Amino acid sequence: MKNEQATQRIFAAMDAFAIEIPSWGFANTGTRFGKFVQEAAATNIEEKFADAAEVNRLTGATPTLALHVLWDLPEGLASVPAIQALVKKTGVRAGSINPNLFQDQEYKFGSICNPSAEVRAKATAHMIDSVEIGKALGSAEVSLWVSDGSNYPGSQSMRRRIGWMQETLQKTHAALAPGQTLLVEYKPFEPAFYHTDIADWGMALELARNAGPQAKVLVDTGHHYQGTNIEQIVAWLLQLNALGGFHFNDRKYADDDLTLGSIDPYQVFRIFHEIHFQQHLTGSKTTPAFMIDQSHNLKGKMEAMVQTVVTAQELYAKAALVDQDKLAELQDSCKLVEAEELFRSAFWSDVRPALAEWRTARGLAADPMAALRTEGYVEKITEERRAKNAGSVSSYA
Repeated sequence: MKNEQATQRIFAAMDAFAIEIPSWGFANTGTRFGKFVQEAAATNIEEKFADAAEVNRLTGATPTLALHVLWDLPEGLASVPAIQALVKKTGVRAGSINPNLFQDQEYKFGSICNPSAEVRAKATAHMIDSVEIGKALGSAEVSLWVSDGSNYPGSQSMRRRIGWMQETLQKTHAALAPGQTLLVEYKPFEPAFYHTDIADWGMALELARNAGPQAKVLVDTGHHYQGTNIEQIVAWLLQLNALGGFHFNDRKYADDDLTLGSIDPYQVFRIFHEIHFQQHLTGSKTTPAFMIDQSHNLKGKMEAMVQTVVTAQELYAKAALVDQDKLAELQDSCKLVEAEELFRSAFWSDVRPALAEWRTARGLAADPMAALRTEGYVEKITEERRAKNAGSVSSYA
């Protein structure tokens, strides 16, 4: 592919690319064993929005901020005006609304799958409240992750819990506004280890279908067994018009929540290729919701977020360079090595000069990470937040 043609493809891909960042990615987080406090971490929702605005200013690709109802809207609908004021102040829109179905003491034996009808009713009401929050904020997605499951065979009825899930998701779907999407996420294990109520994409797909046409599947790249062909799952969900969005992160062993592309960037490239192939088939630049969901326990919060967004841009740009027509021709001729080499050559392309050119043309910093390091934002927030973070608890909870 000629350099000029490649640059044009990259520019077009970047102009259409956006990826949502999570509010919790800016706050102090930890592991099961402890929380490692950072002096520059955000201590409240105002600081989270400020950090998100800085990432968007540097990268030009993060116009929305995912919000967690318990952590970011502790008073539910009553917290909406404060969020609306921050949207107006920072220019960052409210992104996906994430209900909390895993922290309250009542959820010890499950939330929407709890044997107690009273607890299930509480969880369902919270889901509907989350939909209403999304309506008030103009959020396009309500993103559902259910931690429900069991640790011991015979201790819970898997069959009855399916029905309880279906009932809650149907009620939640009925509350959606036109244009809102209910994203159903899956995970094979953790915190439950014998069975998880939504363990794989097939279960999530069936629950979404049962709930209604505005429910779609969310793929978290960390929520699979070792060696799973995630891009094949993506291909199937695209074929079935059932892919609603992603939670991007990386992993070495399980749900490690490492920064995107830090372990297996080729996998992310392969996933993005399926998105570009879908666009090639349909002629539409529309994509599922791209969202980041990862934990920055050791890396600096701002540095890790900018690094992640830039990596996502690079991998999406690489995938845009695949010549779909030529690839199909080679595939149909069963020219295996030629097809693979065409595919791999796009992955090995150095797109960074073209991305720097795109950023400069769009009035952005040519190197977002260098700009973050030299413009003083991290030093400023470190000074402002040091004392508040010094008093932060060291336990995970």
